[in-house]
Amino acid sequence: MEQRGREAWRQRWCWLVLLAVLNLLRSGALAQIRYSLFEEMDEGTVVGNIAKDLGLDKIDVNDNTPAIEVTSFSNTVPEDARIGTTVALISVGDLDSGANGKVICSITEDVPFTLSASLQDNMYALVTKSKLDREQMSRYHVTVVARDAGVPPLSSEKTIRVVVSDVNDNDPEFSLSSYDFYITENNAAGGFVFSVKASDRDEGDNALISYKILREGGERSKIASFLNIIPESGDILALKSLDFETLKTFNLKVVATDSGSPSLSRNVSINVFVLDQNDNTPVILYPVNANGSAEGVEEIPRNVPAGHLVTKVRAYDADIGYNGWLLFSLQEVSDHSLFGLDRYTGRIRTLRSFTETDEAQHKLVILVKDNGNVSLSATATVVVKLVEPKEAISASDVKSAATDIGDSGVTFYLMITLASVSTLFIISIIMLIAMQCSKTTDVSSKYLPETNYDGTLCHSIQYRSGEKRYMLVGPRMSIGSTIVPGSNGNTLVVPDRRSTSAENDNPPVILHPLSSNGSAEGVEEVPRNVPAGHLVTKVRAYDADIGYNGWLLFSLQECSKTTDASSKYLPETNYDGTLCHSIQYRSGEKRYMLVGPRMSIGSTIVPGSNGNTLVVPDRRSTSAEENMYAVVTKSPLDREKQPFYDLTIVAKDAGNPPLSSELTLTIAVSDVNDNKPEFSRNLYTFYLNENNAQGTSLFSVTATDRDEGENAVITYHIIRDDSTDSKITPILNINPENGDIQALQSFDFEKLKMFKFLVLALDGGIPKMNSNVTVNVFILDQNDNAPVILYPLSSNGSAEGVEETARNMKAGHLVTKVRAYDADVGYNGWLLFSFELVTDHSLFGLDRYTGRIRTLRSFTETDEAQHKLVILVKDNGNVSLSATATVVVKLVEPKEAISASDVKSVSKADDESNVTFYLMITLGSVSALFIASIIMLVVMQCSKPRELSAAKYLQETNYDGTLCHSIQYRSGEKRYMLVGPRMSIGSTIVPGSNGNTLVVPDRRSTSAECLPDS
Repeated sequence: MEQRGREAWRQRWCWLVLLAVLNLLRSGALAQIRYSLFEEMDEGTVVGNIAKDLGLDKIDVNDNTPAIEVTSFSNTVPEDARIGTTVALISVGDLDSGANGKVICSITEDVPFTLSASLQDNMYALVTKSKLDREQMSRYHVTVVARDAGVPPLSSEKTIRVVVSDVNDNDPEFSLSSYDFYITENNAAGGFVFSVKASDRDEGDNALISYKILREGGERSKIASFLNIIPESGDILALKSLDFETLKTFNLKVVATDSGSPSLSRNVSINVFVLDQNDNTPVILYPVNANGSAEGVEEIPRNVPAGHLVTKVRAYDADIGYNGWLLFSLQEVSDHSLFGLDRYTGRIRTLRSFTETDEAQHKLVILVKDNGNVSLSATATVVVKLVEPKEAISASDVKSAATDIGDSGVTFYLMITLASVSTLFIISIIMLIAMQCSKTTDVSSKYLPETNYDGTLCHSIQYRSGEKRYMLVGPRMSIGSTIVPGSNGNTLVVPDRRSTSAENDNPPVILHPLSSNGSAEGVEEVPRNVPAGHLVTKVRAYDADIGYNGWLLFSLQECSKTTDASSKYLPETNYDGTLCHSIQYRSGEKRYMLVGPRMSIGSTIVPGSNGNTLVVPDRRSTSAEENMYAVVTKSPLDREKQPFYDLTIVAKDAGNPPLSSELTLTIAVSDVNDNKPEFSRNLYTFYLNENNAQGTSLFSVTATDRDEGENAVITYHIIRDDSTDSKITPILNINPENGDIQALQSFDFEKLKMFKFLVLALDGGIPKMNSNVTVNVFILDQNDNAPVILYPLSSNGSAEGVEETARNMKAGHLVTKVRAYDADVGYNGWLLFSFELVTDHSLFGLDRYTGRIRTLRSFTETDEAQHKLVILVKDNGNVSLSATATVVVKLVEPKEAISASDVKSVSKADDESNVTFYLMITLGSVSALFIASIIMLVVMQCSKPRELSAAKYLQETNYDGTLCHSIQYRSGEKRYMLVGPRMSIGSTIVPGSNGNTLVVPDRRSTSAECLPDS
């Protein structure tokens, strides 16, 4: 045992020596230490602390990494958690001491979490630092790094997995902002018609959507009552068939609601258009008899000419478009050569005159059918009775008698009114004549000679004065008439020729037409294809007499035809001298005829006649050639109806038995440019989206021409004149060959919503024919304008504002209202407001439709004094555009809020006082000017001379010497003045002057001269 003790002491001394050597090497100093030991000390007894005795401290080495421990953790966080919500508690530690044991924690990723140091050392809280949104990020992996302050630093990491739980904060969203559906009428009752679809970005029960139809009051509720929707799928069923004629369009709203708590919902507008089917047969409106059947009787005289209107069948179809377009046709007719029917209007006309052999009664059955895919039709029966002219007149008298009886009441009151007006007019004329005759007539005049007067005046008003007649006339005066001085060119003195009798001693003189030899004859060339009503010429004549003797009337006299001559080409009994609508006249031994484009074989063209005048040899005196015939036209030709004719000519002799032969002629009708181009529609309507690509084809128009060859080649042009929008047509271009229309620049709905222009279709014939059509273009809006914040706005133009609110305000208090505007229309301009950032969700609420911000509860002492609200304003376009506004709400004490409002009201009162001040100045100025004008008028009236001598026509006491804008002239002892509507008191009107000429007494002998002599 003693030996073991010695060995242990030896080892201890070795360690002591080693430590002493190391210490000497480190500090470069030497020291001696002595320890005294007791004998028989226990093993392990401390002898001494060499480091302490030598003055050396203990040195730590950074050899321990920090330790991270999660003491409390909630792995799910709701997405509506407030900023600062604790997610986990973290404890860190390090076994080293000093700086090596000091630990700093941090988060490396950009996550909406941060570490908050606790009051307790080495304790941290993982809290939220911004708003969470599960729809954007549902899981986070937060890496916490703990690093000590040693050299070199040591660190450790720990990853915490945080799951964001769902909150019902998203409304259901429909696939379209609005739905348009087209349903064919007569759909099956209870069948599926259309479907809507919505989605919710939440999850679980918050994303389960149910659908229902919003049944509001009024007409919409009635329509929605026969529709049903399946809540789970959004399929909409019609409980009954739709009828286009009863209901053409309607709209309803469907609401999509999720299953969250509280539930959120959104509605969508659905426009339903009912399409027409051909399910209505035509209804005959005329003829209809007493029992309701479509039958009628029409009586017409037997002597009516071809083209006489017998009647018109009227029908109606409740369908629209081609389904309601009616065509008329003869289904049954007793004689096809007698009656014709217009297939579009239903007018029945005679095709020829009636003969004695025609039956007295004809039955016509008219078929009326529409143009649907499966045509529906109705029939009407018209019985046409041929009567003698007297019977037809009596029948028409019977029909008109009923109408006369019905109109007798109206006629009676019209007669009473006419008699009353006529009586009043006659009384006024009598009073005017009496007033004229009561005037003095001894005024002489010495201004007019009567040598050149021709007796004509236009719309003159006459009166007598002495031996002369005065007339007030218009601007056209008789040649040689003398104007009374001062009459402004409107008063003439006309010599009295009443002793001269007017006789009708001058025959009318023809001014046009006149031939070269002076006879009243002329030739007018008229194209063959002119329409009815075309002006051929105008006969001009003159009569030197006046009045009724010079009033000319024109009438047509029937020209007799020469029938006492024979012809080699036409038998005398049938020849009437006409060639295809020709106009004939004689000149010497030749007959001239104006004919159409086809000429008779062997006829000679007159030079300069443009191919339309033929000289036909006069063969009436020749008898050598016989059995010659000419094939002539007997009615107008129409190539579009019949381009070819095969004529069979039969020659038969008078022998016994007769022999015959045949010859077939094929006649081709050449085309004449007699048809205008016809557009496929009477009116074109096109819809274009704004922001269209420049230079691309927008739409096209198409026209056709029933002619052929060059006459049917159509070119298109845009009419650029005052009738169209001069600003629009320059930016449009049309392809002349195919009618494609391009826009040279893009359209903007906000500047131009619709425009119209005319397109001209021109054919290639000679002369050219054309037609035009109106094109209406509607620009459709696109979502190309972002919302613009109107309030709040700061001084630098940014959408920021500060609102001060008293701390004692109750829940529901209106803090402010965010105002915004979108230049788009419809859903593109419908704005929705939402919070993008808010410091406390429990304090403020935002109306998503109006932008009003209200308090949700009363403020408490623990609430912060300032809150920042970021409002997102977005539209409802397919691709939404948005803008943001920032509102800073400051909570102030009630007294401060009142003082702030006082400052605002004072500034407002100052503005109002300024406006009132300027209004008072303006009112005072106007009043002063009004009073000054009254004073000046009174002074002017009082400054007139009042003492005037007695006059022959005017009382001196009443005459004030004023005439407004008068024109004066002398006649004998009187002065005449033409004045305006305001006359001097007591002035006398000269007879026949229409109230504008006054007789003023001559006061030249008075010293106070009012008016100078002219």
